Amino acid sequence: MNDVYVVTGAGPVGWTVAEQLAEQGKKVRILTRSGNGPEHPLVERVKADAQDAAQLRDAFSGAAAVFHCIHGSSYTADAWQAELPAAEQKVLAAAGEAGAVVVFPESLYSYSEPGRPMTEAGPRTAQGGKRGVRTTLLEARDASPTDTVSLVAGDFFGPRVRTSHAGERVVPAVLAGKKVWVIGSADQPHSFTYVPDLAAAMIHAAQTPSLWNRVWHAPTGPAVTQRQLATAFTEAGGVAAPKLAGIPGWALRAIGVFSKDFRELAEMLYQFAEPFVMDSAASQAALGLRPTPLPEAAAATVAWWRTQG
Repeated sequence: MNDVYVVTGAGPVGWTVAEQLAEQGKKVRILTRSGNGPEHPLVERVKADAQDAAQLRDAFSGAAAVFHCIHGSSYTADAWQAELPAAEQKVLAAAGEAGAVVVFPESLYSYSEPGRPMTEAGPRTAQGGKRGVRTTLLEARDASPTDTVSLVAGDFFGPRVRTSHAGERVVPAVLAGKKVWVIGSADQPHSFTYVPDLAAAMIHAAQTPSLWNRVWHAPTGPAVTQRQLATAFTEAGGVAAPKLAGIPGWALRAIGVFSKDFRELAEMLYQFAEPFVMDSAASQAALGLRPTPLPEAAAATVAWWRTQG
């Protein structure tokens, strides 16, 4: 009987999925190269490489579901293209042998009409760079004989979220009263997803076969500006209003001439220069879930950051 839930990766998504599963009384096996993961009696931490097919077959034995939460080694199209498609094919093959569904966290990058509110029915045919890699991954999942389900989220925030537009560059800085430079405009509406809401949606989808082989949206609250999100953090923390300023596109592109990291950021500037809004209403109805209210989510985020010193 398949009664183990396997999680690959211990970043903010994988870690939170493993924690929530364990809190529900599920047996969890979390795979990382370092053997990292939540300390819990129901969590088995295993050192394994998601690129190693033999290790995956062993680790997926007895799995009811696999939550594939591993990202690229760097935020570049080259790294994503070199690493992600091959890893996903190995995961899909091993999960198929085990009879397990594979659940993926997914981004909005593949959406090819981002200028209007993005829904589950919207086109996902973006090409080139990191956006094109995400399109290719979704196409491969759709073609796989292994059951899959993808949960799309906006930019992350929440406990354990560090490398995001609402992570370590923003939360600790605004709580300390420092000025923060954000990408693009600080005052354009943008969809941010609270990671515990994404994890809850992934777990529910894994346990509901009628939801499989589809793309769903994680429950995500109304779009807010980067300034409004930062203000929610300062209000939760009981500190003064945030000091924010936007880095304009021309400046980002100019720096990108000399910096590959900034060139990779400039590719995604469209998400912050204009409204970038996802609609999760249909998925919320299908999943029976709702997003955590922003004040509550901001308070949990601030509380976690304060434990980090």
